[in-house]
Amino acid sequence: MSRLDSFIRRMQAQRDLLNATPALIEGLGGPILELGLGNGRTYDHLRCLFPDREIFVFERHLAAHPDCVPAAPYLIEGDIRETLPRALERLPAPAALVHNDIGTGDAAANAEIAAWLSNTLPSVVRKAGVIVSDQALAHARLSPLPVPAALPADRYFLYRRL
Repeated sequence: MSRLDSFIRRMQAQRDLLNATPALIEGLGGPILELGLGNGRTYDHLRCLFPDREIFVFERHLAAHPDCVPAAPYLIEGDIRETLPRALERLPAPAALVHNDIGTGDAAANAEIAAWLSNTLPSVVRKAGVIVSDQALAHARLSPLPVPAALPADRYFLYRRL
């Protein structure tokens, strides 16, 4: 498979899962967290899906399209390993939804960040909250949710915080 085809499949999987999240968090209070702004496409999509929710974005180095940069109080810059553990100091409440898209092409680095996120995310997500992740996560307080059968296996993951 070409890298272009792989990218398209990843974007379709991401969009399909994000489009399912409004129903999954209906009635749950709390903000939305976007881990990894990139050029801002997913953040922009989340703004469309959740126009009345606060969306906090965690990004190491800002490089997004200018129309897709959150206002200062909602942009948390720096290394995720430093900023995410302190997130509840800035957030109005634990998150109802987290979208994680900080994986890289490096399998070893991805495994390391996934292990770290597995242990960190349960502390910033409210009970019954949802995590959409480009990385497989494993924690006793994270229950995998089924993803649509049309999605490629292991392309994107969905979890409910117990």
